[in-house]
Amino acid sequence: MSLVNTAREYRELQAQIKELNAQAEALKQEMIREMDAQQLEETHAGEYTICYSLYESSRFDVTRLKNEKPDLYSTYIKKTVSARFQVA
Repeated sequence: MSLVNTAREYRELQAQIKELNAQAEALKQEMIREMDAQQLEETHAGEYTICYSLYESSRFDVTRLKNEKPDLYSTYIKKTVSARFQVA
């Protein structure tokens, strides 16, 4: 298979994935609306258990540290190398 054909197939699959993700998100929002309407955090639908709840998490504010304490930020910054793949 040529690189052109492989790239084309890759892009087509990526488009299909994007569309399927949008459909899945729409179904998820429909289930959340139904659960909210019934004021449920957990429910059973046939063989499925559906859970939806809010939770709180703590995250470190790197941007604030960088702005307010740049010396401290630069002391603890760790640079990494990553690879990026893109078919445009």
